[in-house]
Amino acid sequence: MQFPSPVSIEWIATIIDAKITGNKNAFATGINELHKVEKGDLVFVDHPKYYKTCIESNASFIIINKETEVPDGKALLIVDNPFEAYCKIVNHFRPFKPVHSMMSESATAGEGTFIYPSAFVGNYVSIGKNCIIHPHVSILDHCIIGNNVIIQANTVIGSDAFYYNSKKDRSVWYKKMPSCGRVIIEDDVEIGAGCCIDRGVSHDTVIGKGTKMDNHIHVGHDTVIGENGLFAAGTAIAGVVNIGNGVTVWGQVGISKTLSIGDNAVILAKSGIGGDLETGKIYFGSPAEEASIKKRELVWIKRIPEIWEKVMAKK
Repeated sequence: MQFPSPVSIEWIATIIDAKITGNKNAFATGINELHKVEKGDLVFVDHPKYYKTCIESNASFIIINKETEVPDGKALLIVDNPFEAYCKIVNHFRPFKPVHSMMSESATAGEGTFIYPSAFVGNYVSIGKNCIIHPHVSILDHCIIGNNVIIQANTVIGSDAFYYNSKKDRSVWYKKMPSCGRVIIEDDVEIGAGCCIDRGVSHDTVIGKGTKMDNHIHVGHDTVIGENGLFAAGTAIAGVVNIGNGVTVWGQVGISKTLSIGDNAVILAKSGIGGDLETGKIYFGSPAEEASIKKRELVWIKRIPEIWEKVMAKK
């Protein structure tokens, strides 16, 4: 999430009651979680396993629960509970704002766009020209919809990320991280019925220009899908996945988190994706491999009884 304007790190320290070490006179431009952090961002870390990674990341400002060496130009904000401090900042800049009508007064829609009466459009949503938003669609706060977009009935755009801070030394193991990211749907996208596209935890979930999605598809937080993709029904995509241009994903495919799929890859139905996929290849199976290899394996598996009989006959 980008702040409306750069914010003094000293001011941030006052609202979270933090001690500053390092560059005390700097200004933060946004707040992010580690997977999407950029220069100028504020990030938090509360586990020794990630201290080094976080401090050496692109983050300029780190909320942390330990005093340690500070790289030049960066600042540490030292608090007892970095997660709670992070949540306090997010909730300050993105507080809950109830809406008492089916379309928020702060939302906008372009010329030629038709929104069915039972659809809901939240705060600060922007919808482009010549879109059709079907019945019972929910487009939640801060999402951006391009031109010529069709969203079928009962789809949710901008639901919260499935993202939790976990600590097993407290009574509630999983505490929700507030989602302050957005969903951006580019021009000429079509999204089927009953889909769910989660907003980013602190950045953007993006559906690229010209991509078409069937019914009952889930897209996880901070996932970026390229242009002109084709996604069949029942596909589930986890968080922070990068999918290239022209990718085809057939029905009931499961794609795990934090991986990349190259341009023009094809994934056949019911496959399970647990690692990066190369550009321009066809994949099948769980775990998925190149389809030609996987199909040969299945042929050999079917031949096991025949081979076993021959082995036993020789004894």
